[in-house]
Amino acid sequence: MFRKDEVEIWPENFDAVLLFCRLGTQWRTGMAGPTGLDYCAVLALIDRLGLSAEAADDMFEDVRHLETAALEVLRESAK
Repeated sequence: MFRKDEVEIWPENFDAVLLFCRLGTQWRTGMAGPTGLDYCAVLALIDRLGLSAEAADDMFEDVRHLETAALEVLRESAK
């Protein structure tokens, strides 16, 4: 179930959150539900941003942190 709570996004995280939202249909799933994002899709979208190598690496790590947090919430709500 979706909640309509407002959340604050720090400016330094805004681009990563936008990218993460664009990846909403790119989850890999198994019998137990979502297992993680399809990193091919993640990296393809990051590549399209035209970032420097260092900035692209940072963006990938930011998205991975969001993925981990999302998986924790999904697993908790499945209990």
